[in-house]
Amino acid sequence: MTDIHSTAIIDSTVQLGAGVSVGPYAVIRGDAVIGDGTQIHAHALVDDGARIGRNCVIHHSAAVSTPPQDLKYKFEKTTLEIGDNTIVREFADLNRGTVHRGKTVIGSNCLLMAYCHTAHDCIVGDNVILANGVQLAGHVTVEDYVILGGLVAVHQFCRVGRHSLIGGVYRAVQDVPPYILAAGEPLSYKGLNAIGLKRRGFSPESVTALRRCYKLIYRSNLNTSQAVAKIRSEMAVTPEIENVLAFIEASERGII
Repeated sequence: MTDIHSTAIIDSTVQLGAGVSVGPYAVIRGDAVIGDGTQIHAHALVDDGARIGRNCVIHHSAAVSTPPQDLKYKFEKTTLEIGDNTIVREFADLNRGTVHRGKTVIGSNCLLMAYCHTAHDCIVGDNVILANGVQLAGHVTVEDYVILGGLVAVHQFCRVGRHSLIGGVYRAVQDVPPYILAAGEPLSYKGLNAIGLKRRGFSPESVTALRRCYKLIYRSNLNTSQAVAKIRSEMAVTPEIENVLAFIEASERGII
């Protein structure tokens, strides 16, 4: 059974799932779709094109699926998709896509803390944590299980690889490879995200292989292409190592 406060404003075109609750003065507009069990708190805005999954929580004064801050946007129909069980905290601002991709996507089981900004055409994976004030520019990709510390800024078109962690207040202007810790100005490799990998059940053998892989990339006298070639010729290419190599080979902005 839905629970809609009498002061909420909900367009007749909105689709509400079972058990949705909408708090005081919340506004839900256009062709928004809200999944079963999701909570929309007071003063939140869920705008046209929102596709919100089940059991999400949109805290007060968050703005979800608002128009892109991009001059190429010409009011085309685009969407902002959020997976199941994701929490969006106070004053976060999540823009829908542009004609470039047609959508912005945020995965399941994510936590987007207060004042986060996710711009148009971003892809955010599952189990991602964006701490307070994280700023993602347009077309950014953040893979699964990434953690971005408070006030981190990510330049447009950059990618952040799975299971990596960027320390607070730093900025990424190039791609951040998977499984690592990154910090400093300019942002640089600080080692493996060993604690995160252990918590997520990576074997000691996998961690050791990743250490060797990144030692060749960052702690040898080889350039990136030479390091990749040496890894492919001398190491057993496990799924984790293949993720690293594929990420590097697909990089358009170069890695940190």
